[in-house]
Amino acid sequence: MISSSMAAALNKHMNFELHSANIYLSMSSCANEMGFKGAATWFMVQYQEEMVHFMKFYNYLVDQGVNISILASTAVPNTYSSLLDMFTKTLAHEQTITGCINDLTEQAVQERDHATQIFLQWFVTEQIEEENNDRDILAKLKIVGTDGHGLLMIDSELGQRVFVPPAGGAAPFPVA
Repeated sequence: MISSSMAAALNKHMNFELHSANIYLSMSSCANEMGFKGAATWFMVQYQEEMVHFMKFYNYLVDQGVNISILASTAVPNTYSSLLDMFTKTLAHEQTITGCINDLTEQAVQERDHATQIFLQWFVTEQIEEENNDRDILAKLKIVGTDGHGLLMIDSELGQRVFVPPAGGAAPFPVA
């Protein structure tokens, strides 16, 4: 059985995942407006992944018998100065999420909540991948600087990303 404090902490983080999805949806729109269609695609896939994360928390809490609460959302930024700016903020945001996942994991350990510890391990591993991908993209963007040809090459590469539902079943929501 999950404690009320663990349920509240997971519910709060579930809402943060929804907020993260909104950030990446906004970044997709901004990249599109800047003419970076590949980056727009990359951020749209990131949005879809964050929605999967949100639904994983939602389903876990519901399976634990928790009546979840959807909190009011706050506005997200919708303007960025460059792709470098977007990916710098993306890495910082993912590092914040990593810290939150680590805090949740520590709480589960302290509460001897083995089910939640197991549930959170997927996210611990996921955050390693998220941060590594963001660092790789940032490194490329720093190499090319403001060179238009280099930015277009990176944009083309970013556009190759496709949404792949996590293993173990279909996406928890319809995928277009």
